[in-house]
Amino acid sequence: MLIQVRHLSEYSYANPVGLGVHKLFLIPQHRPYFRIEHQKIKIDPKPVDHNYRQDLAGNWYQQAWFVGETESLKIETDWIFRLDSFNPFGFILDKGFEDSGWNHEYPHFNYQDVEKFLIPFLDRPEPVKYREFIIPIKSKSSGLVDFLVRLTEKVHQNWGHIIRHEQNIWDASLTYSSKKGSCRDLSLMQMDMLKSLGLATRFVSGYAFNPELDEGHELHAWLEVYLPGSGWVGMDPSLGLFTDHNYIPLAVHADPDATMPIQGAFLGSGKSELHTHVELKLIRA
Repeated sequence: MLIQVRHLSEYSYANPVGLGVHKLFLIPQHRPYFRIEHQKIKIDPKPVDHNYRQDLAGNWYQQAWFVGETESLKIETDWIFRLDSFNPFGFILDKGFEDSGWNHEYPHFNYQDVEKFLIPFLDRPEPVKYREFIIPIKSKSSGLVDFLVRLTEKVHQNWGHIIRHEQNIWDASLTYSSKKGSCRDLSLMQMDMLKSLGLATRFVSGYAFNPELDEGHELHAWLEVYLPGSGWVGMDPSLGLFTDHNYIPLAVHADPDATMPIQGAFLGSGKSELHTHVELKLIRA
């Protein structure tokens, strides 16, 4: 299957400004189920120079720096991807890890030797606020993977999926009490739920090619949980699904703010406005 993704981000400034160094997290992160057939990145004004760097989380990004002043910054990307089928359940979970936490009313898992590497992904919230929601799901689940499937489905069923154009992410407690949220809000809340069980999670920003998505033409967000024997496993609470070959990540990180596609600053007075547009199109099935 071939799909095309066009992504426009345009900043307008009230007065001429100088642009600081910008980091552009607009490069698809490697996954074995897709290949890049075409790529084009256009930046206006043209940077005086640019380079490709890798952050602590392993994300490749484009670093660009500028001279002079401008009243706008426009960044356009054009990608064509060849997608191959990918089974999100094609893994074997480490049974010892599952047994370490499953046999409790409110599960709590132990990563043992690898836990020191997962500390950034393991901030542990107070579990009591999620007990009422999680315990009934756990009681109906046959094991950890079945529980994760049911949990993702229940978040999708019980929380409304809304479109919010603000760039901030709601606190997990606000999303939980509001019973609604954007793809970013729902992903962060489910991360919080899983962390209360001792599970390591990270936030993912990228593209999701799915006609059922309310935000099908916007940047999307989901989460991944680390399961020994399986690695990072993706879940999308906006749709209630495990992620498959239709998901193309741009950035992954323990901190959702670190996955913002454009990160930088400007020197000058006045406000800035951001306009974005993402178009996903099937070229060949």
